[in-house]
Amino acid sequence: MVSIVRAVPGVEGIPAGFPILLDEQMSIVEPAFGYLIELATIPGRSHAMETLRTYSEHLHDWFDSLEQSELDWRLADEGTIAGYRNRMLATPSPHTGRPYARSTVNDRIRTVCRFYTWAHRRGLIAALPFDYVEVSLRSVRRQGMLAHLHHRPATVMANTLTVSEVERLPRPLRVDQLQSLFRHLSSPYDLIAEWALATGMRRKELCGLQLHQVPDVAHVDIDVDPLVGVPLTVTKGDRPRTVYPPLRLIDRTHWYAGEQRAALVKSQRRTRPGYRPPSALFLNGNGDPVSRARFSAAFGAAFQAAGLTGSGHWLRHTFAMTMLVRLQKQAATTPDINPLKIVQVLLGHASIQSTAIYLRCVELHADTLAESLAYLYGELVPHGHA
Repeated sequence: MVSIVRAVPGVEGIPAGFPILLDEQMSIVEPAFGYLIELATIPGRSHAMETLRTYSEHLHDWFDSLEQSELDWRLADEGTIAGYRNRMLATPSPHTGRPYARSTVNDRIRTVCRFYTWAHRRGLIAALPFDYVEVSLRSVRRQGMLAHLHHRPATVMANTLTVSEVERLPRPLRVDQLQSLFRHLSSPYDLIAEWALATGMRRKELCGLQLHQVPDVAHVDIDVDPLVGVPLTVTKGDRPRTVYPPLRLIDRTHWYAGEQRAALVKSQRRTRPGYRPPSALFLNGNGDPVSRARFSAAFGAAFQAAGLTGSGHWLRHTFAMTMLVRLQKQAATTPDINPLKIVQVLLGHASIQSTAIYLRCVELHADTLAESLAYLYGELVPHGHA
């Protein structure tokens, strides 16, 4: 059975935490190692460690499937990969017990195909075990300043092994849904939700926020500077990014740090000998940093208790759409503003095409967004610490 181990610090040429695949004899799966180490270390191609972990997990499943079938990876053909795909479509995930999402299946197939493309370029295999076809993308309706995004038909090269996916457009949370959600969030998750809703930060970024990053705004005039820039140190792909929480949210965050968080740290020091307060801003009930798993569990439970379908990421969607509407209104009188480009920067999207999906969402949910816009930028958040 194939397994994954993590590289320990101090090994020359291998980053700490780097994922290494081992086969049943506990030997390194060398082609997977070569592919991943190139992605980790080659200038201009290096990927974030989180991306490498995802790729390693995909390749772990692939090589484990090959090992169980007693098949050399170099002998895999299109039928082999198709069989692997079909098993995922027909068999529930052993980790969740639920069927694999078609997007998950496609992500794994794409990783396998990227690996074989790399192996072909390196001369490790004579031919690719799959074919590429040119696929035309359905164009997004042109909208004024955004027409430059669609000046030519959009086509991509896709392999023939991926499966069709039903496009699921994100939708904003209504005011009543936000109010219900916040009623089921306790500290610090209610404050985390405020940050997500006001800045569009991702789960990883929220959990990585440090206490020292909360700016001192004692001498800032809210009428002059209602937003304060906070450079993030933990982001997707490690790309530099700044978010702009409102001053009122910064004030509430200082209150949390000085009252609730400080009381929790004091309590832990009394009951846990040797306890050292983490640098993370948000702490769980045990005085430890809120992990991404705990984040997901807390928001999953709150959404369920509120009778809603969704996750904490929906707060990011709501931010994106309300901000886009707000900027579109501003662009009506200030033509130099490019609303989509600004939202792309605020969200930290590498490609503007990732942001463009919100254009259709804004059209579909115009009434909800008008209500949410007035509410969020009047009250900032659906509950209040005075």
